[in-house]
Amino acid sequence: RSNVMKSIADIMAIREAMQSQIILRDNADAEKETHIVVGMGTCGINAGARTVFNALVDKIEERALKGVRVTRTGCLGSCSQEPSIEVHIPGKEVVKYANLDAKKAVEIIEKHIIGGNVCTEYLAKA
Repeated sequence: RSNVMKSIADIMAIREAMQSQIILRDNADAEKETHIVVGMGTCGINAGARTVFNALVDKIEERALKGVRVTRTGCLGSCSQEPSIEVHIPGKEVVKYANLDAKKAVEIIEKHIIGGNVCTEYLAKA
């Protein structure tokens, strides 16, 4: 039996796994780094969290950002606001963004992670 990939979904799953490993490997100093957590519970995945995760990883790679890592977690607790992420920047309060898509995720990298300005229009509602 050969190890032939059976679908585009298989290829995308491998791509996701490899990208997250690259990000984690290149960003080893966890206490000094920015950490972006993507809610990947069933609700998040159904709402498009994989697309958001991939957009974040792709933008971080494109900009060759060091000290920034992206990881997955289960549900972040706001199913009606998925896809959502949390941004953890050392020394600052955690920022939770909601109702995201790939375009908004890229904007968060540019404006918040690189520029230091919270994207207030995408903040999760309490």
